[in-house]
Amino acid sequence: MHRTALRLLLIALLVVSAGVAQQKTPARKTATAPALDPHKPIVITGGKLLTITHGTIENGTLVIENGKITAVGSASSVTAPAGAQVIDAKGMTVYPGLIDSESHLGLTEISAERNTNDLVEPSDEIMPQMQVADAFHAESALIPVARFNGITNAIVAPDSRDTLPGQDAFIQLAGADASQMLLSRGVAMPLNFTGQQRRNESFATAQYPQTRMGMAAQLRQAFTDAQGYVVKWQEYEKKKANAKPGDNLPNAPQHDLKLAALIPYLDGKKPVIIKAEEPNDVETAYALAQEFKLKVILNGLTHSQAIYDKIAKWNVPVIVGSIYDDPKPWQRYDTVYKMPGELSKLGVKIAFASFDAHQVRNLPYAAGFAVAFGLPYDEALKALTLYPAQIWGVDDQLGSLDVGKVANVVMANGDPLDVTTVVERLLIQGRDIPLVNRQTELRDRYTNR
Repeated sequence: MHRTALRLLLIALLVVSAGVAQQKTPARKTATAPALDPHKPIVITGGKLLTITHGTIENGTLVIENGKITAVGSASSVTAPAGAQVIDAKGMTVYPGLIDSESHLGLTEISAERNTNDLVEPSDEIMPQMQVADAFHAESALIPVARFNGITNAIVAPDSRDTLPGQDAFIQLAGADASQMLLSRGVAMPLNFTGQQRRNESFATAQYPQTRMGMAAQLRQAFTDAQGYVVKWQEYEKKKANAKPGDNLPNAPQHDLKLAALIPYLDGKKPVIIKAEEPNDVETAYALAQEFKLKVILNGLTHSQAIYDKIAKWNVPVIVGSIYDDPKPWQRYDTVYKMPGELSKLGVKIAFASFDAHQVRNLPYAAGFAVAFGLPYDEALKALTLYPAQIWGVDDQLGSLDVGKVANVVMANGDPLDVTTVVERLLIQGRDIPLVNRQTELRDRYTNR
């Protein structure tokens, strides 16, 4: 059997055998339901509510008005508003929309077709002024595929081949166009330090940097230049403010988009996402971030088990993975698979990510896989919902079934982490989202032939 196929089979068997899946109805084709009017109250009743923040409510009721959750509780404690549209969720599990903490949605469509790929700008390693929002393709056929499995929000990030490849965006996976789907431009900036960013051409055509010390020096220079840029503008503004009538005004410094883009990160207003895999790389990049007092989110850590205790003391969140990476020759077979559970046990706040565009739909299975290797089930759910909402600063709107939050709600016929579960209905901002995509269209076209 092919190694990838064998691994996928192992994932399915481990998730099921570890008890992640609960008793449920068999997977089935999604039924057509009457369309909802988003301007009228919506009541979801009879389902098992996974609230995330205040436990599980059996036979619960959720009320939605004007795209927000206005009531949540047991069926006996919640009264439906007059004229409400009722969704009978008996036998279903109801939970908040899932959040992918790193994807390439809207930046790539067909990997082999260059014109459909806007993943990275290869002309320079330091490109913080780049915004993935400027390339985001809202009509991507991969977005409905991701929605089909309950993913409602995602971070869109550039590829990691550059050290500072641009700035991420936070999106919702529904909307009339990009302006409605892009909830936040420039929400964070990746800082990649895996070694992949070295320009390893031949000596005859060598480009800088070719080593990790070159990468670190280049990053340090970029942040130092940005600090100098701030000082120049401060001096100019001071001179202009102190100028007297008749004085010659000073010349303004030349605008530099690259350096200006780094200022919010140097000020600690936005986080830098350090992607590194091995201990030395993690410590080098983190030390550099501390040198410039950057707000840090860690990403990767696939082979940094030796410094987990140290990472826990840093008190920073971690985007884990990919947990499907192969272990190093000297590691146990389950070293990487156990990463989420081990970090969680040390008190580290974690979030899951697909690191892809074509595999976003499989996001909940990474969490299920981690449960099979020691991550507590409740922590796995939080790592798909509440924790990413907290990390990206949107936990007042997303991440749980709580009054006042945006009604991104998933209704499924079983456990969200189980590979056999089918999402039956999906609401984003209280709007019914058709569970139709390129794959279901092909299924329906050829099923009865």
